[in-house]
Amino acid sequence: MLKLNYQNTRFLISIPSLNYLPKYMNHIQVAFIGRSNSGKSSLLNKLTKQKHLARTSKTPGCTKLINLFEVMKNKYLIDLPGYGYARVSKQDKEHWKVMIIEYIKNNKNLKGLFLLLDINSTINDFDKLIIKLANKKNISLLILLTKADKLNISKRKMKLNSTKEVLSNLITNDNVFVEIVSSIKNIGIENIRQKLNILFQS
Repeated sequence: MLKLNYQNTRFLISIPSLNYLPKYMNHIQVAFIGRSNSGKSSLLNKLTKQKHLARTSKTPGCTKLINLFEVMKNKYLIDLPGYGYARVSKQDKEHWKVMIIEYIKNNKNLKGLFLLLDINSTINDFDKLIIKLANKKNISLLILLTKADKLNISKRKMKLNSTKEVLSNLITNDNVFVEIVSSIKNIGIENIRQKLNILFQS
């Protein structure tokens, strides 16, 4: 299996909409998506073993643009804007949601989607929309239950099982996976890298 050195990942560009997506991005893309407090930036930094690759903040909603990263030639990570809790206008929130849906619907190079959910949260309507759309497009979907260090092992297992039960009513194929994750305790990080390796060699 292909093993990539994610520490070599470099930031390319931030763009305000899909109209600015560079033409050279017509190769494998794996996108990270989640609510504004889900810990996307922290996870990207942990996966790449870089402290400042993705901007982190104590205030939700730091990712307001689409951030593009190159793992190696023709292999890209995409950090999509967070949705939900950010202190921005309702208009901006709706714009981000539309942009996210358009990215998933119209991007033929999207091989994998990593949906981050705080382990203490529940799957909401927009999460379900993303899950159903990825399922319809047959895009490999990995749901990451983040901040797992906040719960003990028993409660983590309960949350994992309840999430899988919800998913069973939403999906029609086996291309969806669930992983318990903590950027602080390094839980699930290596499993995510292995999943990325598989997606990038597809």
